[in-house]
Amino acid sequence: MKTDLFPEHIRPHLIPKPKGELYYQCLGCGAQHSVEKLLYVCPECNAVLMIHNRHQEELHKLSGTLWQQIFDYRKMLKIPALKGIYRYHEFIGPILPLESILYLGEGHTPQIEASEFLQEKVGIRFFYKNDGQNPSASFKDRGMASALSSIKYLIDQKLVSDVIAVCASTGDTSAAAALYASYLGPLIKSAVLLPHKKVTAQQLSQPLGSGARVFEIPGVFDDCMKVVEQLSTRYPVALLNSKNAWRILGQESYSYEIAQDFDWDMTHKAVVVPIGNAGNISAVMNGFLKFFKAGIIDRLPKIIGVQSEHADPVYQYYLEPDKARRVFTPVDTRPSVAQAAMIGNPVSMPRVVAIAEEYNQASGQNNVFFVQVTEQAIMDWQLTANQNGHIACTQGGECLAGLVKAKAMGLIALNETVVLDATAHAIKFSEFQDLYFKNRIPRPYHIVPDPERVNLPELVSPENPDLIPSQEKRLEKSEFAQFVQEISEKIAQKMDLTPVDP
Repeated sequence: MKTDLFPEHIRPHLIPKPKGELYYQCLGCGAQHSVEKLLYVCPECNAVLMIHNRHQEELHKLSGTLWQQIFDYRKMLKIPALKGIYRYHEFIGPILPLESILYLGEGHTPQIEASEFLQEKVGIRFFYKNDGQNPSASFKDRGMASALSSIKYLIDQKLVSDVIAVCASTGDTSAAAALYASYLGPLIKSAVLLPHKKVTAQQLSQPLGSGARVFEIPGVFDDCMKVVEQLSTRYPVALLNSKNAWRILGQESYSYEIAQDFDWDMTHKAVVVPIGNAGNISAVMNGFLKFFKAGIIDRLPKIIGVQSEHADPVYQYYLEPDKARRVFTPVDTRPSVAQAAMIGNPVSMPRVVAIAEEYNQASGQNNVFFVQVTEQAIMDWQLTANQNGHIACTQGGECLAGLVKAKAMGLIALNETVVLDATAHAIKFSEFQDLYFKNRIPRPYHIVPDPERVNLPELVSPENPDLIPSQEKRLEKSEFAQFVQEISEKIAQKMDLTPVDP
């Protein structure tokens, strides 16, 4: 749609120009640093960083209603850079010119209301936001679009060159990093570190297919993370894990989309998020806070963070009600079907603590909660969701299990509408479904298949082996008719079908 067809008061705001002044702020010592260099932790104290806009108050000069209109009308533009997460340019990367923005189709993933049967079973109205429908099939693309756009900006400004990007991953991060880096071709090369035999075959194939150097490391994700942290400290590489504050900016778009999908009304809303490395829940909270401060939404939704009992350091931290006595202690993870969340020492823990406290203060009450779920519940609820019309990954199953747990604990009220984060596409974790159906999930997962959820193919074959067709042996017409009739009757019998009158 051409801009001259828009209302006059909207036209000046439709296509954003670079403005503002972004800077890194250390969550440890409070030091500020320029974003015009590759930086992931504070050079002075090694703590994680957040990105702030020194002129954020300028955004508050426009009314919340006008911002709503800007974003609603911007949906109709056909400019690639504004189709994805940068529809919310002013709140994500306002210093970036549109030509530096990398767009591969990420963002604006569908928010699908749960089927009537599933809502009745759970006892509450809820939606799945299917972030598995991003380009690399996970929510990580939001952060990568932001991180790689920031790197392209530095390249365009001739502030860096010959960039080598690295990340540690449980699977999804590596797929997204490799995809977005490969799009920039010779400008950037990527390497990913994966825990050996701890990612699914589908996830391993993605960075390999995108041309990244893939290194498998003995141990778990936390061990890989220590290696890439060492690399980013000692060598000139770009770190693409959520320690990269630009990743958090991109993932804030998840919140913005939820608000827009509900026509900016966040009354009686709750959002359930798996925690993992804690970057996503930090981004979700921070995104809602930004919109709340700008008057775009007039209340903050409830946030429920979920962890498996096999990887629950954040849940354990918040078990202590007295915040003055809380001490964060990393945990040794145990095998989890929610592999992307199987992290015992999340790098964004300081972000969670800082942002959750601000979120609760802005809400005027405790509005951020954490629940723990079993591996059995994760797998059972994932299968229940997918057998009722959804495409939830195991982390999506973790969210649904978390919703059920939160509701039982009284953290979710019956009049609330809930959005669950399906962080990746179900196909990425289909190996666990296959193991569940075949009763082959290893003992350390502590999962016993429910016979009512097991679904396996049935071979239907004719009694006479001479009537079995193949590519090498095609049947004669009469034989094929006999084959069709016999197979049809067997399937009809298995399905309890009654013949119709001729």
